[in-house]
Amino acid sequence: MGLELLWYIPNQVQPGHRGDDVVTDHNSLPALTGHARALEEHGWDGALIGTGWGRPDTFTVAAALTARTTTFQPLIAIRPGYWRPANFAAAAATLDHLSEGRVMVNVVSGRDDLAAYGDSETDQGHRYARTREFLRIVRRLWTEENVTYRGEHFRVSDATVALRPVVRGERRHPRLYFGGASPAAEEVAATEADVQLFWGEPLDGVAERIARLRRLGEKLGREHAPLEFGLRVTTLVRDTAEQAWADAEAKVADMAAGRGGAPRDRNWEAAVGQRRLLDLAARGDVLDDNLYTAPGRFGGGGAGTTWLVGSAEEVARSLRRYEALGITHFVLSDTPYLREIRRQGERLLPLLRR
Repeated sequence: MGLELLWYIPNQVQPGHRGDDVVTDHNSLPALTGHARALEEHGWDGALIGTGWGRPDTFTVAAALTARTTTFQPLIAIRPGYWRPANFAAAAATLDHLSEGRVMVNVVSGRDDLAAYGDSETDQGHRYARTREFLRIVRRLWTEENVTYRGEHFRVSDATVALRPVVRGERRHPRLYFGGASPAAEEVAATEADVQLFWGEPLDGVAERIARLRRLGEKLGREHAPLEFGLRVTTLVRDTAEQAWADAEAKVADMAAGRGGAPRDRNWEAAVGQRRLLDLAARGDVLDDNLYTAPGRFGGGGAGTTWLVGSAEEVARSLRRYEALGITHFVLSDTPYLREIRRQGERLLPLLRR
């Protein structure tokens, strides 16, 4: 298979996410549809739509954008504590049917404002055990009939999802993405996920994690197709390396001054994967030629913690190095989001599609 190249759509209540343009009705259906259609027009496969209590509901946004596009594939982030597996399996299968097989799913187990939506599972080990059950049940409901499952966290009896996901070639159901760097998370990924998503770590860290996950899958007896791997990272692309670094340093200076960034999310800070990124700054501001770690010191979180910086040719070369390690799914972004959809679609994607 070729590379899967996705972007990020910021379904936020407040405008200006990570330095995005502050515009009226930034999260209206016409505005978000403009992002999705720009992705189609500029060669992207689709986009991640993030989840979190306090955001517009991710599944609703994804369904609306899918209805207004023709090839756009939403990577819908969801939480097992927010959804129950049978409800989600039916909803996702329905949207997959209506969109003719465009749905993808990113299952998130990290901490959120759990109490706000009635979730009391604060123990990390239990959360990942629940996620394992969630993934097993959803996959079975998409591919089997009369499913009965008795687990510690979920139960279903003689359950059948009447409207099935689209089956096409080797695709049996929507691809299941998953993230997480703790030992408990890696066991879930190694046995139950289709794609493990990494944050923007240096090449040596990603290589080590890929090797460990493959060994873990063999040890635990993975029953599905081989685990695939993806990278979620900010890509700051300009005409020249000099301009890219000047813009990157200016953005970090704004973040240091309290402009253009975001307050550090305590849930991110507690996550093992996020701590790995924040600790990279001790190794230097720039790793692997152009992986910029400085944003993490000034409030960058998630994909905003490390950035690949440079000309289109330099960033493409860096992404190809990750591909050589086994990464075949990329979720990229930079702000302003709409402008960068076009810029990177025109300059970066053709270098990666070759």
